[in-house]
Amino acid sequence: MDKIFEQLDGLLDRYDELEELMSDPEVISDTKRYLALSKEEGGMRDVVAAYKKYKQVLSDIKESEEVLRESKDEDMEALAKEDLDDLQKQKADLEDKIKVLMLPKDPNDDKNIIMEIRGAAGGDEASLFAGDLLNMYMHYAERQGWKAEIIDSTPTEVGGYKEVVVMITGDNVYSKLKYENGAHRVQRVPVTESAGRVHTSTATVGVMPEYDEVDLKIDPKDIRTDVYRSSGAGGQHVNKTSSAVRMTHIPTGIVVSMQDERSQQENRARALQILRSRVYDYYETQNQEKYDQTRKNAIGTGDRSERIRTYNYPQNRVTDHRIGLTLNKLDRIMNGDLDEIIDALIVHDQAQKMESLNV
Repeated sequence: MDKIFEQLDGLLDRYDELEELMSDPEVISDTKRYLALSKEEGGMRDVVAAYKKYKQVLSDIKESEEVLRESKDEDMEALAKEDLDDLQKQKADLEDKIKVLMLPKDPNDDKNIIMEIRGAAGGDEASLFAGDLLNMYMHYAERQGWKAEIIDSTPTEVGGYKEVVVMITGDNVYSKLKYENGAHRVQRVPVTESAGRVHTSTATVGVMPEYDEVDLKIDPKDIRTDVYRSSGAGGQHVNKTSSAVRMTHIPTGIVVSMQDERSQQENRARALQILRSRVYDYYETQNQEKYDQTRKNAIGTGDRSERIRTYNYPQNRVTDHRIGLTLNKLDRIMNGDLDEIIDALIVHDQAQKMESLNV
């Protein structure tokens, strides 16, 4: 902890400096600078509060130890011992909390996400399961107070999805949903199965942080944009106007088609949003050395083909294979009650990081 305390003392000095700067009228009038300082202050607030409390607990421990050394009153000694036991527990808890708060932050944790869910192996049943996963994440987002919006979809005739793209916005969305990246396997009796046999199907989930122009600048010359008439439901509007947009990022060959919005302008904006995230994701995964290191230090934020979880309907069971967690409440989980799984993944991830840093 000594090394951490050295960092914390420096952090405390910087925090005091930030508070002083943020009360300076000159800084307040400079919106861009004020927002940058405010973001920095917000990122430090929790660890500073924990460290200040820790220092107070250390001071209280010292005081209780002095009382024990000097007091000749039995009642006073008993009270001091009781206080000391409580303070030592607080000290240990705060040390653990500070260790976690001082772990390197994922720079994407506070970002919104673009989630792509695709039916994989299993035909119609895989597409139905993709729809079930979509509903699960929609319910989870609602529980978190986030906003979830379908921005592109390819429905199937049986009521599922070949592919569906969702944007989820809110506080720290990526920090929780990044663990959902990978292949999800379902074991159940399909509605089309007359003999009642259990089948296994899969759907893949891709989770990409939403990037804006500040994070990733794409040269407009690298994008080819084609417009065409929308297809599907929509009446005369879709037949008369070329509102659908197809964007191709020439260097990577990544293609995004968008026709869900009413106007070409809206479809262009949506397509660029998704394209930017896919391109960033592509370049991140191309850097193999960094990618491999990320896979070692994080859980399931990598390859979509990695099987991460099994949903067994006959036994009402969900198993997360990465951490060996099994819960017999599939019905609740499919209704968006994902907290227990995600919390366990976060704790495991933090433990791995602390181990790698020898904290």
